[in-house]
Amino acid sequence: MYKIAAVGDRDSVLGFASIGLDVFLPEDSKDALHLIKHLSEEGYAVIFLTEALACELSGELEKFHSSPLPSITLIPGARGNTGEGMKQISRFVEQAVGSDIL
Repeated sequence: MYKIAAVGDRDSVLGFASIGLDVFLPEDSKDALHLIKHLSEEGYAVIFLTEALACELSGELEKFHSSPLPSITLIPGARGNTGEGMKQISRFVEQAVGSDIL
């Protein structure tokens, strides 16, 4: 059975625990990268990652985009939205449909 995780700072992801997701609070971006690799090996199908962490890990996250699992979905953090999540969704839609319909 696949699992779902939320990774980010305490204020941004703690609420996900109330709906049954596994919540992880990495110390820094290096710890977050090791954690994401570990979660992908442990059968997590969806990983919600805060945009702030994703910006720090942008190059390292590219290799996860070519594999079907896990799906790394960016979420805004408690300190605000950087817009990276919408840019990512727009790129995926454009790749799937052939044009930007958002």
